[in-house]
Amino acid sequence: MRIPPYYKKPSWQRFFAGVAVGALISWGFFLYSFGYYQEKQVKIISTQQETIEQLKNDIQIWQRDYKELNKRNLELLTVQDVKIEIKNAEKYKLDELMKYSIENTIKNDLADLIAKDIDSVVKTRHLIAKTIENRKYKIDDKEYNATVVELVITPTIIVEVELKLSK
Repeated sequence: MRIPPYYKKPSWQRFFAGVAVGALISWGFFLYSFGYYQEKQVKIISTQQETIEQLKNDIQIWQRDYKELNKRNLELLTVQDVKIEIKNAEKYKLDELMKYSIENTIKNDLADLIAKDIDSVVKTRHLIAKTIENRKYKIDDKEYNATVVELVITPTIIVEVELKLSK
């Protein structure tokens, strides 16, 4: 079997020339469109990378600010508890129930200090002492005035008071 001699016929020559020229034109079109879309994708990727870098920088800034705020909050400790001690309860022969009653009353007066910043409590320490001293505590038909002997302000406020009979 022989291959027919198509190269001798002009119609076949035009066909093969058209195929070759069409292949070159389509290859050129493919390269242009592929390059155009590739360039578009590169632009999109580069803008996304810039956005990602910017967001990473924002995250680092937020984390740094968050750590600084945590440090500040540790410095601004808050009051957690209030403890009251009556120094001269034996002098007036107060039993445990009477002592507990006075301590509980003073604790209730100072209950607003819980969860406050220690700095603000220190600024109002004179007001705290006056709050305790200006009140009269009534037990068994006797009235007592309390005098603040010592006031320690830490996360646990410790108040030492002395009682005096009121006239």
